[in-house]
Amino acid sequence: MTVPQPRHRRVLAVPLGMAMAAALAFLPNVSASAADTGDGTSLSYVVNVRPGHGTSERVQRAIDRAGGSVVIAYDEIGVIVVHSSNADFARIIRQVPGVDSAGATRNAPLPAQSTTDVGTPEVLSSEQVAEADAQATDGQDPLEPLQWDLPAIRADKAHEVTLGSPKVTVAVIDTGVDDTHPDIAPNFDAAASTNCVSGKPDTTYGAWRPSASESPHGTHVAGEIAGAKNGIGITGVAPGVKVAGIKVATSAGYFYTEAVVCGFVWAAEHHVDVTNNSYYTDPWYFNCTDDPDQKALVDAITRASLFAEKKGTVNVAAAGNESYDLASDSITDPVSPNDGTPRDRVIDPHKCYDIPTQLPGVVTVAATGAKGLKSSFSNYGLGVIDIAAPGGDATAYQKPEPPATSGLILGPLPGGRWGYMAGTSMATPHVVGVAALIKSTHPHASPALVKALLYAEATATPCTDPYDINGDGKVDAVCQGSKNHNGFYGWGTADALAAVTR
Repeated sequence: MTVPQPRHRRVLAVPLGMAMAAALAFLPNVSASAADTGDGTSLSYVVNVRPGHGTSERVQRAIDRAGGSVVIAYDEIGVIVVHSSNADFARIIRQVPGVDSAGATRNAPLPAQSTTDVGTPEVLSSEQVAEADAQATDGQDPLEPLQWDLPAIRADKAHEVTLGSPKVTVAVIDTGVDDTHPDIAPNFDAAASTNCVSGKPDTTYGAWRPSASESPHGTHVAGEIAGAKNGIGITGVAPGVKVAGIKVATSAGYFYTEAVVCGFVWAAEHHVDVTNNSYYTDPWYFNCTDDPDQKALVDAITRASLFAEKKGTVNVAAAGNESYDLASDSITDPVSPNDGTPRDRVIDPHKCYDIPTQLPGVVTVAATGAKGLKSSFSNYGLGVIDIAAPGGDATAYQKPEPPATSGLILGPLPGGRWGYMAGTSMATPHVVGVAALIKSTHPHASPALVKALLYAEATATPCTDPYDINGDGKVDAVCQGSKNHNGFYGWGTADALAAVTR
């Protein structure tokens, strides 16, 4: 047995009294490697075959003979989710005619182990809520004075034109959404919500909600996108659109391939207009296509995300919080596999992919702070980053103007609370909200047109050169590209007002 290292998600957690903290992490108490499954412990696999024809009898018989049990087959994309306790299952199935690729989606045995969270969001006290409410002007929700991120993308001005259309639905593919929160309940779409953790949709009412011990991440994200303008709490970027919750994270906080595939397919089949993906798919931060297991994971999620886009969905994903240059020749990945025994490995991000962040068609989002500069933690890279939006930063680096007191992003937390979080996880819902406003203004726009408008209407943001975010005289990152397209901000900073007026 091994003790895994902390797993860094797309959110930075900020305990009270700290300006910035380490990324929110999930630490399983126990894990095992795939090689340790000879005792009959079951693992999950994806088997990728030709789409559109169902699972052939030959492949089905081969799965049975290799000791596999089919959980669900997504025939429309040719992805089969299988459980097996045979440690050689993937190797055997890859030899079967008609199988394009196959691989284990995890190292830890089923079911996932329990977790210990390191760091928590900074929760607003009742005194802070009252103070913000006293400063709210006519037309503002009580906590809106603390939302420096809304004017940063001109969302406050956009709301004077429209709040967005209730005919537009955004899905938060995440840790679950608390639809009972007063900022989320008015806009929640239960019919488009589900629990995909097993790889197969669980349509039990309320299955999309996080338990009390699970991460508040998805709830915060949902509120940032579509928090209702209802005289309570915060205001979302697109407070008039519908929001759905597609739960894909295990109780231990893992986003495994079969769940993510299920999430994209569910979104596609339920006519979701935009998906928010503020995570990377576990257990590999980067999935290398020269590794047969990791290649299968890339294949499966690529098929699912492109299927969703073909059905009319715009997929938006977070760039990550490690200050990596995703356009560089090499990156040292120290955290993979995060459900087994991590080891340092040097990868080429042109061949090893952060998924869904680096998949074709996906809008990749970098984070900015209160001064409009790339957040100190945000990943970047020319040709990888498509657009930037507020994700927060330490006030020591980028301090907002009063009355906002935190450089982080305010949003709802389960149980009717509100709190601050930061990360590219928080930047992504801003872009999703703007995309939802574009779809509201142009209801017949295809995903390609929505993306084109998103980029064309962004505010051109030139490279920060030199980028010395902490002021110590050393360059912290190098931005490449022009004013209109560069590695820090992509095509620019998202602009909500332009989305509803152009």
